[in-house]
Amino acid sequence: MDPLSLVLIVFGAACAFCWITSLITKETSWVDRLWSIVPAIYVWIFAIAGILAGEDAARLVLMAVLVTAWAVRLTFNFARKGGYTGMEDYRWAILRARMKPWQFQIFNLLFIVLYQNALLVLITLPALIAWQHPVPVNGWDVVFALLFAAFLVGEFTADQQQWNFHQAKKRAGGHLDPGFLTTGLFRVSRHPNFFFEQAQWWAFYALGATAAVASGLGLWGGAINWTILGAVLLTVLFIGSTIFTESITASKYPAYADYRRTTSMLVPWPPKRSAEQPRTA
Repeated sequence: MDPLSLVLIVFGAACAFCWITSLITKETSWVDRLWSIVPAIYVWIFAIAGILAGEDAARLVLMAVLVTAWAVRLTFNFARKGGYTGMEDYRWAILRARMKPWQFQIFNLLFIVLYQNALLVLITLPALIAWQHPVPVNGWDVVFALLFAAFLVGEFTADQQQWNFHQAKKRAGGHLDPGFLTTGLFRVSRHPNFFFEQAQWWAFYALGATAAVASGLGLWGGAINWTILGAVLLTVLFIGSTIFTESITASKYPAYADYRRTTSMLVPWPPKRSAEQPRTA
């Protein structure tokens, strides 16, 4: 069996699991619980296939190790927030309240279960390109692997800062001015963890593209190939999710409007002057 077929079988099993458990438990965060796990499984399927074929699988193993490090970090952060103890993402409860039951079930099946699980396959398919083009690792692989690692550290730092803030907020009785985090990495980006998450998968795409280019393919089909769809759709998903999340936050905290005006949504960037801060000579 070729590795892509095996990946699709695991994908089908993941979809069935998420759909059935959401019906049984009446909550829809089962995809979230698989989010940090199945991508590592998919990439290792390609890496092991390359090893068993006796090909140069160094790039595939590198990609699998990087995604495993991503998986360990994300699983740890999700677990300490109670993600594996039956806690549902609060955004789904808000959407459920805005929809009729049958509408939400269609949304659950098509978007939460099928679309998100399909996206988890798509973001890992640069490993398919690397499997199809088993060429030796080169300098560009090192560059993109180091970028992936740097983005991983950035996301870990942002998540830790957010964790520390919410723990301090709990100790303060549930309120800590202005109600949301605005220091550290959150001074230069409203969602630095989201930015670094997306950046890692763009770096991962670049590793697959490097294999295609090194095998002799040019700009189209090599540097830019069809597996870019995964990184693009992930970015679209994050932007949409961020806009929805911010609409909730803005309704709770009046000061968030000024934070929006002064701070970049995703890409870390020096903050603008607040409307409350007069220009000085």
